[in-house]
Amino acid sequence: MEFKGFSEKTLPFLESIRKNNNKEWFEAHRTEYEELILNPSRAFVVEMGEHLQALEPTINAEPKINKSLYRIYRDTRRMGANKAPIKHRIGVIFWQGNNKRMQSSSFYLHFSPDELYVAVGVRWFEKPMLDAYREYILDNSKRMELDTILKSIKSKDTGYTHLEKGYKRYPKGFNADMKNADLALYKGMATYKVFDPKLITKGEEFIDTLYKIYEDMLPLQQYMYEVSLRVKEE
Repeated sequence: MEFKGFSEKTLPFLESIRKNNNKEWFEAHRTEYEELILNPSRAFVVEMGEHLQALEPTINAEPKINKSLYRIYRDTRRMGANKAPIKHRIGVIFWQGNNKRMQSSSFYLHFSPDELYVAVGVRWFEKPMLDAYREYILDNSKRMELDTILKSIKSKDTGYTHLEKGYKRYPKGFNADMKNADLALYKGMATYKVFDPKLITKGEEFIDTLYKIYEDMLPLQQYMYEVSLRVKEE
């Protein structure tokens, strides 16, 4: 299936999921989900994956659920999880390496009726990745390199930004007198830009826009991939 953009009906359908968030309604509209979301998402992964592999040949682009695509049903069993059973926000991930997809440096996006969010890096650290990240940036030159990468990316587009700090206290080995020590206060390390979600309907323009963003943010992808290679198995 050739990717020509998502249908103009896709975002209204996601809004309908938000308003009718129960399994009975969704199962009655599963055909629409497959036509408006699942099938074009698979085509998108194939198309975008080919582009991204020109930037990073080892990027994983697998048009399957629990690979580059996410389940539409939310796991509501986890403590603190959103209890709405159906997701009205659709995520797609292209990850690098053999680590868990959410703990590998990745090219990521999600779209909903509210926004199109495009990001590069690791959006939150589980403990093994957090430990590897902190160990990596203990090196002064590595902290300086990351600081330079983040500033360089932000200088390319006024809409580019990165995650906010998540911790207030410096972890062991870091202190306020160290240059760029604040980089140790992050719970994840990713840059991103937010768009009008209607861009998903524009096919070639959608692909070209994403490619430029991912190309601009590639240095962070490469940096965080180096961090991921240092993750120690639990």
